[in-house]
Amino acid sequence: MEYRLRSIDAQLDELLTYESAVAIDGPKGVGKTETARRRAGHSWHLDDEAERAVVQADPKFEGAPAGTLLLDEWQHYPPIWDSVRRRVDEGAPPARFLLTGSASPAPGNGTHSGAGRITSVRMRPMALHERGAEDPAVSLSEMLRGKADQPSGESVLSASDYYTAITQSGFPGICTLPPQGAQRRLEAYLRRIVDKEMPDQGYAVRRPETLRCWLTAYAAASSQTASYSSILDSTTSGDGYQPAKTTTIAYRDQLTQLRLLDPVPAWSPALNSPFKWLQFAPKHQLADPGLAAHLLGLTAQDLGGSKGAAMAGHLFESLATLSVRVIAEAMDARVGHLRTKAGRQEVDLIVEAFDGSVVGVEVKLSAHVTDEHVKHLRWLREQMPDRVSDVMVLYSGKHAYRRSDGVAVVPLSLLGD
Repeated sequence: MEYRLRSIDAQLDELLTYESAVAIDGPKGVGKTETARRRAGHSWHLDDEAERAVVQADPKFEGAPAGTLLLDEWQHYPPIWDSVRRRVDEGAPPARFLLTGSASPAPGNGTHSGAGRITSVRMRPMALHERGAEDPAVSLSEMLRGKADQPSGESVLSASDYYTAITQSGFPGICTLPPQGAQRRLEAYLRRIVDKEMPDQGYAVRRPETLRCWLTAYAAASSQTASYSSILDSTTSGDGYQPAKTTTIAYRDQLTQLRLLDPVPAWSPALNSPFKWLQFAPKHQLADPGLAAHLLGLTAQDLGGSKGAAMAGHLFESLATLSVRVIAEAMDARVGHLRTKAGRQEVDLIVEAFDGSVVGVEVKLSAHVTDEHVKHLRWLREQMPDRVSDVMVLYSGKHAYRRSDGVAVVPLSLLGD
């Protein structure tokens, strides 16, 4: 399969000019190994017992080939993290180590964080602009710098095309499959998480059906700030069993370590803020909206009909969130959401650069944008006129343009780096 250029590629190329060790983390199947392999002279796959034994026998890499070494699925041999950190301390050259992993180290295993020695970057499933559906015409990075004057361009995607993009997922090995094949792969993916990945993390799932019910309830809360107690209340397996709160906390922690859960944190401004009453609950998101749709039993046709109407807007926001986060990660920007405690003001996504500049983003599954859709963006700009570099509505319509009030209106498919 032909390699598709990812937003993270440019970020990695820059980091490897001066960093000795870079770790790429993210859920299984997002393309970490292939992206890293293109930059490595030699690779060891630590989920392979024979290759793991080679690394165990030479923890100082004294016999390792020169050039960039890829340590794939490093979490299968956690001591390797500290070995790499020590080599960096000893003066390893730039681009010496690439580490990829589908899970963070289990708490309490003694592994050093690597802060200051190993730079970590997050890789997510493919954003819409990485899938090649359309050529992006609007740059989020330019908006963050306040240089996006007049957005322009016309999208050829319809609402049904977005529903297909949601259900096909952004996993490189799945998104090009026919719909039925994609659903089979997504089911196999979820089963592997329960049967293999969670036990590998030291957590054996005693009741897989109950975990599946909890994940389904979590998927139903996509793009919402529902409390975990309300998600628990929605979790009942076929035999009427409801798990204890401690059990669902364990589910949440394990699935977060595996990067299957990817909630959007509440935004807390890095610099002095005029906001005094903000909510701090996260917005729930799975790693990929295709997983959420699959858990809920929703096809692309369902999302366009009465069966999926209640979730269509939430999953469209999940797709938009994935795209914005992929772009923001490559710019070293952070993404959160804003909601006041009274709930009077909400902004779906806040993108904040290192210098404190902000882009506010609303997401609307709509062919047209109205004054009602932009009122919270205008409020945000009024609150922080010196920091808000731009505001934008991502929507399912056709044309990119700027409204007379200064709000950019951009089809989701036209948003790029």
